[in-house]
Amino acid sequence: MMVTDGPILVIKLGALGDFVQATGPFAAIRKHHSNCRVVLLTTPPFADMARAGGWFDEVCLDRRPAAFDVAGGLALRKKIRGGGFSRVYDLQTSDRSNFYFRLFWPGTKPEWSGIAKGCSHPHTNPRRDSMHTLERQAEQLNRAGIDSVPPPDLSCVAADIARFGVPEPFALLVPGGAHHRPAKRWPVAYFRTLAEQLASNGITPVVIGSGSETGLAAEISSGLPAVRNLVGQTSLLDLAALSYCAWVAIGNDTGPMHVAAIAGCHCLALYSDESDPTLCAQRGPNVTILRREALELLDVDAVVAALPSRSPP
Repeated sequence: MMVTDGPILVIKLGALGDFVQATGPFAAIRKHHSNCRVVLLTTPPFADMARAGGWFDEVCLDRRPAAFDVAGGLALRKKIRGGGFSRVYDLQTSDRSNFYFRLFWPGTKPEWSGIAKGCSHPHTNPRRDSMHTLERQAEQLNRAGIDSVPPPDLSCVAADIARFGVPEPFALLVPGGAHHRPAKRWPVAYFRTLAEQLASNGITPVVIGSGSETGLAAEISSGLPAVRNLVGQTSLLDLAALSYCAWVAIGNDTGPMHVAAIAGCHCLALYSDESDPTLCAQRGPNVTILRREALELLDVDAVVAALPSRSPP
């Protein structure tokens, strides 16, 4: 298939787990279009990581204007139409990004890889929604002429985490997750018991997450001086750097665990029947999925038994 030589647009808006799992496709697109200007359209939380990764010549922000935000919508349309893009890779494949395909009307549409009706390189597999993200995106790119997609990789993303002063060896604890799906969360009391056991074995428990999870972190760390509470203090670049240095990461099915898995950290990902690991599991060289029908049935002893058998560094 002929490789287009005009500017390339990649659309990937989020969420965190989906974004970092797209780093393999990012690299494949960059390589396939090595002589082209490659631009990413993403949302503000992922801009710094996208710039640090070296996959793109430019990172543009989609602030997701609401339907009634006419000015915001027109500005986004101008940004997309004004880029002179010869091909678009829609790695979001959502109703929103499908709508962006229609923003090119009237006029000539660029080549488009995605699922938008009428696009030039559609991913038409009727089973695409039952595929894991990595296989789905690799197949989508294959349909657009990109035959080889490497695994996700965050090794090019770096940050100085010395400012946190975390004693090694340390374990990342990820107690958060989607607020509207509490059944995806391992009980916070279990995390606290686990933190106590880790600390008693000379391993520093480090709690990470967004600022909205401050309460969870407080429950885990209260009265336990060995626990380092970094909730709300880490950027995505910090999170990647911490993951490369951690002995193990233990947490729910949520974005930071995808970062840790890609970094090669030993990961214990905790699943209930609320999510299906065949579709969304963390992928990496050292990932163990621990699943129960309900997460309160996954006791602390079972998690401790699954910790890496080697001595911490």
